[in-house]
Amino acid sequence: MKNFITKIILSFIDILFLIGIFYITIFIRKNLNSFGFPEFNVLMINDFLFVFVIIFSLMYYEKMYHFRYDFWQDTLKIVKSFTIGFLLTMSFLALSKTNMEYSRTFILIYFLFGMLILPPLKRLSKKILFSFSFFKQNVLIVGDKKQVAILENEMKENWYLGQQYDEINYTNVVIIAKGIDTKELNILVEKYLNTHSELFVVPYLENTNFIDSEILEYSNIRLNTIQIENKLLIRKNIFIKNSFDKVISLLILPLFLIIHFIVSIAIKLDSKGSIWFRQKRLGKDDIDFEVYKYRSMYIDGDEILKKYLKNNKDEIRYYEEFHKYKNDPRITKVGKILRATSLDELPQLINVLKGDMSLIGPRPYMISEKIKLQKNKQFILKVKPGITGLWQVSGRNNLTFKERNELEVWYIKNWSLWADFVILFKTIKVVFFKIGAK
Repeated sequence: MKNFITKIILSFIDILFLIGIFYITIFIRKNLNSFGFPEFNVLMINDFLFVFVIIFSLMYYEKMYHFRYDFWQDTLKIVKSFTIGFLLTMSFLALSKTNMEYSRTFILIYFLFGMLILPPLKRLSKKILFSFSFFKQNVLIVGDKKQVAILENEMKENWYLGQQYDEINYTNVVIIAKGIDTKELNILVEKYLNTHSELFVVPYLENTNFIDSEILEYSNIRLNTIQIENKLLIRKNIFIKNSFDKVISLLILPLFLIIHFIVSIAIKLDSKGSIWFRQKRLGKDDIDFEVYKYRSMYIDGDEILKKYLKNNKDEIRYYEEFHKYKNDPRITKVGKILRATSLDELPQLINVLKGDMSLIGPRPYMISEKIKLQKNKQFILKVKPGITGLWQVSGRNNLTFKERNELEVWYIKNWSLWADFVILFKTIKVVFFKIGAK
């Protein structure tokens, strides 16, 4: 019952948001008159009800009120709903021959503004709503203890889901298939489907995202097959990703030139040596390329490091696991700032424009690290390395070398343009709050 009440409340809040965005858009459009836009005839809310119905129906069709999606999946569904809603609205106005009665600028602003503002508004509303335990969904998690603990912790940390682990008064069930044989899994599914209309199963396969997979049915023999792709080996996806890299890089270029001027002066004033640091790295198809970075170390850094390691043996062990030093004595004062803000990697934008790198991708590994990639080498060296990537927004230096590799393989196999947008957004957050930065 409380899940039904929660769905109604969330639906009602979203409708209020859609109405609120309508009035904000009117305010914005009216103020555009002073910038030379045509005179705006203010719309009445009754004239715009059909737009609310279109958008809400699309969000309902995306099952936003049936399942507890995380923030980014919710956001993607909002973007899809508003994009399709805009096309349907313009088509409806054209077919009904009423398009001249509506301001096209107003409609465009409404959909663009709504697409941007609704996700954070939903985030705020869920933050308030799910602060009350009544609205939280009680979930029983069945399976391997370690996996159960991981999912239980996610429910605690990710408040946007509005879920909490409960072994007694649960309304939903999640079965983690890993470690359970087929016979036992079938018994568990039948057991919980006898008392619940639905349940969720975490599949056996790791490093595979099934979100966009097609499920094919062989009805005569009652079997299904699930499509699995290596996303970044598909030509269409490679073209889309390369186009995305070039467009974003060109948009960033003016800002890069301003920052480059400031950083160059700071490096020159701080220590002797070149502004640039160049180094051979492993590239796509195992072809070496020269990566560009701002110099963040003293020019006699190797000698400084040798002396430091003689008295700090624990740093050697740390490097073997994480491939970084906790306190690297070679780094200059300006270098520490550049690394903390990740500005030292900004010149890799040149590598992107040259075609050696991508904005998002695996880390550009050093030549000496090639052998340590082991079995993951066949995946990681099939794509261009990136300025940022999944591992940078998932712990950065808090992750071991092996954990980084696993995240990068996951990214390659399960790539999507939306995932790149999310990683770019999270990179800004990571850099701003210096999460895991060294």
